[in-house]
Amino acid sequence: MDSYDKLPDAEIKPVGEISNKFLELGINSFKDACNYVHNIEYGYNTNYDDKFIFFKEKKGSCTSKHAVIAGLAEELNIPLSKHVGVYKFTEEISTGTGEILRKYKIPYVPMIHCFLVYKDNHFDLTEGNCNGKNTSIEEFIHEEKVDPFITTKNEYLLFKKVIKEKVLPSKEMKGIKERTILKAREEAIILIKENVKKQKLLRNP
Repeated sequence: MDSYDKLPDAEIKPVGEISNKFLELGINSFKDACNYVHNIEYGYNTNYDDKFIFFKEKKGSCTSKHAVIAGLAEELNIPLSKHVGVYKFTEEISTGTGEILRKYKIPYVPMIHCFLVYKDNHFDLTEGNCNGKNTSIEEFIHEEKVDPFITTKNEYLLFKKVIKEKVLPSKEMKGIKERTILKAREEAIILIKENVKKQKLLRNP
């Protein structure tokens, strides 16, 4: 992912719901908004279909953090967008994944990650957070631009489409059933949440 120095900047004006939220917080520039979102605690939200959940719960995952910034960019007419990518989740990325891979006899677990795109630059506002990962995600099986506040249902449908069209037909996944991948994904999500807690304890003992 690219340095935040390459993020665009602009004055935040009261032109919509998201811009007004940042102004209420005393944040007046787009870059300051990005830094604010990056520095807010990483955490899973209770309702991703609530576009203000990040502000209400004062925490966010890649889904909600990138949603509010892409939503702000949309209001300010900044050509920056939210993208959803499907990547290969392995032991290198999150400690403990190897056990899941051995259990289901698969080379990786397909997982979703969200990020921002501006021109040729990619930004992850969860980098450096206690996000359960050991490294940033740089390579994707598939990525595409989405609505900043894409619904949980539509994001899952996008994921299932990638599984069907790109993951299952690959040589790596020959003979593997979709249900096997989905079960492994469920366990991988639990693992990430456990690793988030461990990272937070190490950082704030």
